[in-house]
Amino acid sequence: MSSNKSWAPNPELSGFAESMGQGQAKARWLLAVLVLLSCGLLLLGITVGSTGFEPVINMQRDPQAMLIIWEIRLPRTAGAWLAGALLGLGGAVAQGLFRNPLADPYLLGSASGASLGVALAMALFGVSPLATQWVARLGLTGAAFLGAVAAVLLTLLLAKGVQHTLRLLLAGVVVGVVLGALTSLVLLLTPDIMQAMQSFMLGTTAFVGSTACAVMAAAFGVSLVAAWLMSHVLDGLALGEATAQSLGLQLPQMRAALVAVLALSTGTAVAQTGLIAFVGLAAPHLVRSVVKTTHRWLIVLSSLVGACLLVAADISARWLIAPQELPVGVLTAVLGGGYLLWLMHQHTGRGTGL
Repeated sequence: MSSNKSWAPNPELSGFAESMGQGQAKARWLLAVLVLLSCGLLLLGITVGSTGFEPVINMQRDPQAMLIIWEIRLPRTAGAWLAGALLGLGGAVAQGLFRNPLADPYLLGSASGASLGVALAMALFGVSPLATQWVARLGLTGAAFLGAVAAVLLTLLLAKGVQHTLRLLLAGVVVGVVLGALTSLVLLLTPDIMQAMQSFMLGTTAFVGSTACAVMAAAFGVSLVAAWLMSHVLDGLALGEATAQSLGLQLPQMRAALVAVLALSTGTAVAQTGLIAFVGLAAPHLVRSVVKTTHRWLIVLSSLVGACLLVAADISARWLIAPQELPVGVLTAVLGGGYLLWLMHQHTGRGTGL
């Protein structure tokens, strides 16, 4: 005797699908808000500077005002947006790769390597960050990028590859401490470069030009596409390494590719703007506080949040004590540290981890 059975959908699967649908809808909404906010901040950025609003008002009839807008303020604001986007992307990749919400883009020693590269370049060749010649700027930028990449390669060498996440993390900490000590030694032996080195250590967008914007835009495009294509690997790692392997993911190769993306995004940003703290660490946290979604969305949204954060900090750095300006890295450190303290207090009050 046969009977027809009506199969009801699994309530857990239905709830999960509904939650994912709501998360994607909220992610699209957040994406639209961040795009509009980016446009607003970019427009605001070209109006703020040591000469105030005068260049904007007189740009139609004053060639010098037009030069200030198009050759100084616009590249600087666009460069801040691109550097923030690179750091936000790097932060999302680092936190997913190490499965640690406190991971930041500098975790593999790239920041210390870039600092050492710049210090050695100035000590050996007398190159100053305040120099305006394109040869000098290219020399510093190249030294910072090579230093960052060399630090990441040294971390990989000490960790014996990317198979063990904990070993990779510890190797990055060791490399960062050792290279930081070597940078201090270089500064001690050549004290005349300390003042020039200060702008790089504190982070600044004052020297970003159109060439730097083009380099960062190319690096951001490559990093974003690569990270987006490998976002499913980060989703798998979030479930644990055993689960990720059971899904058929080629973890060693994928980890190596993600480390390359992390090195490219972080090294490019540091080479152009110096050491800017907390943007890459705070951006993914801000996204997660608004929407729970997969890494495919998290990477894009963290890039936009990082971009908006750095542009807002750069505008504030130019405006707070105008006509002088604060180092943008100081502002991001203060604001980012304050945000993370507040976040820690909120989670402690709820009895949960960060």
